Parts: sequence; C-alpha cells; structure tokens
Amino acid sequence: MPLPALVSILHRISGTALFVFAWALLYLLQESLRSPESHVHFQTVIGHWLVKLFLIGMVWSFLHHFFAGLRHLLLDIQVAGDLGPARATSFAVLAISLAFTAILGVMLW
Repeated sequence: MPLPALVSILHRISGTALFVFAWALLYLLQESLRSPESHVHFQTVIGHWLVKLFLIGMVWSFLHHFFAGLRHLLLDIQVAGDLGPARATSFAVLAISLAFTAILGVMLW
C-alpha cells in the first residue's frame, strides 16, 4: 500500500478514535473537578498503566489527525500534490506525529 494511502486511512481511523473515545477523556476531566476527593481518585486512575497507554493512544490520534489534516489542506490548495512531495509529506506526518507522541508519552509516563 502506498504511504499516502496509509496516512489517509490512519487519518480516518484517528478521527474516529477521537470521536468515539472523547467521552472517556471528558468524563475523567469532569470527575476531577467535582471535589477534592474526586481529584484524588482521578490521580489514582490516571496513574494506572492501562489508562496511561490509552492516553498515549489518544495523544497519537490527536497529533496524527492534526498533522494529516494540515497535509490534506495543503493538497486541497494544490501544494505537494505530485508523487514525490506527496510521499515526503506522508512520511513527515508519520515521523512528526510519532516523534511528538514519544516525547509526550515519556512526559506522561
């Protein structure tokens, strides 16, 4: 599968993940603001490794969707539409989103 097609498919998957799982993030944030006790519970929940893994996945979804969206906007205005630049921007989207996810994941963990 060509790299631009893979980035486009991942763009759709990441957008769907953001839409479907945003309720969990909003629920966690809402619960953390309810009372001091709920904030302590929130910190406990956030400290679990599975929740951290989920948050890292959501960070990747956001970053990939954001950078792939910028790439699609460039394609819409006829910038980098040829094969070489399209592959280069696809690689850049993957590299930047994964690099930023790794940096934020280390900070989160």
